[in-house]
Amino acid sequence: MKKTLGIIGGVGPLATMYLGESVVRRTLASKDQEHIPMLISNNPHIPDRTAYILGESAENPVPVMIRDALKLVGMGAEVLAMPCNTAHSFYEQLQEALPVPLLHMVNETANEAKREGATRTGILATDGTLKTRVYQKACAEAGLMPIVPRADIQELVMSVIYKNVKAGEPVNAENWQKIDAYMRGAGCEKVLLGCTELSIVYKELALSDRYIDSSVVLAERAIEACGYEVKNKRLSLDY
Repeated sequence: MKKTLGIIGGVGPLATMYLGESVVRRTLASKDQEHIPMLISNNPHIPDRTAYILGESAENPVPVMIRDALKLVGMGAEVLAMPCNTAHSFYEQLQEALPVPLLHMVNETANEAKREGATRTGILATDGTLKTRVYQKACAEAGLMPIVPRADIQELVMSVIYKNVKAGEPVNAENWQKIDAYMRGAGCEKVLLGCTELSIVYKELALSDRYIDSSVVLAERAIEACGYEVKNKRLSLDY
């Protein structure tokens, strides 16, 4: 049975559009009418998830995300996807409040690394995501050894996320080379891009298939959950 996809977006805005594009580009379709009906809420006013988790903000993002999700359901969404890895720290709260399934981006990404034969798996994500250990737990449950960056490398990751992508600036390639070198040196067979802003890096810098883009994984699982077929798995979105 074919279903309508709802995207709880704005977290961040560019990552939301990247997910929508990924769904369209990876759906096996030969004409407009064979694509997935999508409803997108691109609300940039959802409070910052990392700041809330780290205690730097008292603004709870969960009620706003639930409100946006319910709006999508009210408009006909039957499957929900949320292009924000950090927000999956609140997954149980969100799913309990929703009458339709919310795909678990983090678990699906870890499972993809397992399917691709990884054992030592790097995690690149926000400070908030790493603090909640949502990716570390997902990797452990999938039988993977999670590897996180040391402090100085994590600072570079946060700089790429906040000072480059979220600020609408080009990715600092020199900083990314340092991140990449560290993860290679740590023996990571696969590296999970556990932040949707890093999905933009994946596209902008044309990263190798050693990287697993959580947005691409989410797009593929969303296509399948809506009853459609995936094409061009894990390929670049370059035009």
